Amino acid sequence: MVCLLDWNFSTRSLTKTHQMANTPCPSLYIFSGLPATGKTRLAKLLARKLSAAYLRVDTVEQGLRDLCDVSVEGEGYRLSYRIAAENVLIGVSVVADSCNPIELTRDEWQEVEEQAGAGCVNVETQCSDVTEHRVRAERRQSDIEGLVLPSWQAIENREFHPWSAERIVVETSGRSIDESFNELLAALERRSCK
Repeated sequence: MVCLLDWNFSTRSLTKTHQMANTPCPSLYIFSGLPATGKTRLAKLLARKLSAAYLRVDTVEQGLRDLCDVSVEGEGYRLSYRIAAENVLIGVSVVADSCNPIELTRDEWQEVEEQAGAGCVNVETQCSDVTEHRVRAERRQSDIEGLVLPSWQAIENREFHPWSAERIVVETSGRSIDESFNELLAALERRSCK
């Protein structure tokens, strides 16, 4: 187990505080999916709708490259875990936007959820129409200064493990961003009613 957090704060205190204030406990919404599947747009819309903190691993990684002049491997994820945990511990829900492609990163996000005592929702975006996915990948432009987006070939060759944990899957091919977002909201509503 990787120690992601270092604090002397009881997660039971967090839950009790929210119960006393009659406010919901914060949640961690963990987005995943290959580049150019609509993940960032959906994550930003959800963060805005929920008034949640928005945390994008690409931004953290590019910041590390720019400020520290380092080659980034897993550091961006690990720093993001800490930022997410701090927000959850002060009662702020977090929408985390990353490819989250392998079991290791998924397990580490799960550790954040467990250690911070937050609710957790995994969301995977997919674009199953290969032609549409390729067009999106080739037409998009980076909104993070200095970030070089992956080529279509890099996206096709990217390691992406099948999921074993429960998640909401949002298929974005053939749909507008609004249609995909409404599908996500409906899935979240169904999940909350369970």
